[in-house]
Amino acid sequence: MIRIVYTWHVEPEKMNLFIETWKKTTNTIHQQIKGAKGSFMIQNNNNIREIKTVARWDSLEHWESFWQGNGKTKMGSMHELGHRVSVEVFKEIDDFTR
Repeated sequence: MIRIVYTWHVEPEKMNLFIETWKKTTNTIHQQIKGAKGSFMIQNNNNIREIKTVARWDSLEHWESFWQGNGKTKMGSMHELGHRVSVEVFKEIDDFTR
């Protein structure tokens, strides 16, 4: 398993629409794309414009295949509402969240 951490900057007036768009986008990807396991969103407590979305994938190959295919198109509406600052890939060691 891997986790992809996206950092976004979203203006406050666009935040609610960004969140709703992310919900639809992440659920669609999870339902339609092989290897996608869903994601969660967190907001920086000290900087409300900073959002992180953390996606879980079966493998780096699945995620890369997604991006080589139509990944940019599927996430296009999120890019219209927020600025993606960074993308980081992490190997999942363990997860005890419930």
